[in-house]
Amino acid sequence: MTLEAKLAQTEALLQEIARDHAPAVLANSFGAEDMVLTDLIARLQLPIGIFSLDTGRLPAETYTLMQQVRERYPANPVQVYFPNTAAVESFVNEFGINAFYDSVDNRKSCCHIRKIEPLKRALAGKKAWITGLRREQSPTRQDLGDREFDADNGLMKFNPLIEWSEKDVWAYIRENQVPYNELHDRHYPSIGCAPCTRAISVGEDIRAGRWWWENPENKECGLHVKQSAVSIIKR
Repeated sequence: MTLEAKLAQTEALLQEIARDHAPAVLANSFGAEDMVLTDLIARLQLPIGIFSLDTGRLPAETYTLMQQVRERYPANPVQVYFPNTAAVESFVNEFGINAFYDSVDNRKSCCHIRKIEPLKRALAGKKAWITGLRREQSPTRQDLGDREFDADNGLMKFNPLIEWSEKDVWAYIRENQVPYNELHDRHYPSIGCAPCTRAISVGEDIRAGRWWWENPENKECGLHVKQSAVSIIKR
C-alpha cells in the first residue's frame, strides 16, 4: 500500500473517531509517530484533545519539542499530566532514584507511578484514546489492529498508524515540515524517559534503545499492555 493510501486511511479513521467516539484524545509522547498524528489533527481541524504524560525524567530535547508544539499548534494545546508527588517520593525513598535498573518489578512499579496512574486521569471521562503504535515497532505489537476495546480503561483505543512503516512516518514529517525530537537525529528511534532510553546502533531493532537491559518481551511500560482481556478488532 502506498503512503498516499495509508494517509487517506488514517485521515478517514481520525474523522470517524472525532465523529463517533467523542470525546477522544491523542496520547502524545512527542515521538515521531505522535507528531504525525498531532499534525493531522491540527490540519484536519478535528475536535480531538491532546495530552502528554510528563514523568519527571524526560530528556531536555523532549521539553524543547513540547514548547515548539505549543507554538506551532496554538489551537491544539497539549494538556500535561504529572505523577502523584507522594507516590514518587515514596518509591524513590524506599528503592532509590534509579531503582528501575535493579529489577523488572521495580521498573514496572516506576512506570506505573509515572505513567499508568497519570494516564488513567488523562482518560477519565473520555470515550476513546489514540496512540502512535505501529506493528513493526516491537514483537509485543505484532497482533495489534487499528482499534480495540481497552477494557482496563473502559474505552476504545485506536492506532491509526498501525500499518505505517518508519519510512512512511519520516516521509510525512519531511514533506509537511513537522517538528520532531532532535534525539531522532542522534539514532534514538524510540524516546521515553532519559535514564531508560539510549541510542541504537545500525542494524539494531528500533526498540532496542528502550529498557535495553531487559528482554524484548518485557519492553513495555504498561500503557499498552492489557491487564485484563480485551477484544481486538482488526480491519
